Amino acid sequence: MRSKKQIETNILEGKTWYKVPEYKVMLVRDNKKTETETKFIKSPDDVNKIIQSYLNGVDREHFAIVLLNRKNGIIGINTVSVGDLSSSIVHPREVFKPAIVAGAASIILAHNHPSGDPTPSLNDVRITKRIKEAGDILGIEVLDHIIIGDGCYESLKARDLF
Repeated sequence: MRSKKQIETNILEGKTWYKVPEYKVMLVRDNKKTETETKFIKSPDDVNKIIQSYLNGVDREHFAIVLLNRKNGIIGINTVSVGDLSSSIVHPREVFKPAIVAGAASIILAHNHPSGDPTPSLNDVRITKRIKEAGDILGIEVLDHIIIGDGCYESLKARDLF
């Protein structure tokens, strides 16, 4: 038994009508607020302030994106994946879904290292390059990837790692 009513669309093919499930994607604003006055991203420090506040107190790795307009104004923040103590599974499809729905011109990737050490791993660099390639195809620029630790952070862009 389904808990939600399925919306169907009737499709005519030749002389036969088919019922096809209709999917609607909606953008929902979360009431979770960050304690920051930054409205425009000008530097990795700006992103760090936002992400440190957004991921404050989490005990597992969280991968998030900051959605930006053409002037680097913040449209929103989305948690893409929640992992375990040392990793999270991230797929470009899931990264860009909220960016497309929100009409973002660019994004900034961000995640925490629960160990407290923000040093990028080889896998961090690989996934960043893969996501950047997907963004190039979609026309959504990946501006940076910020990794946060205990009161500190690393910018993959500043380190020329992608």
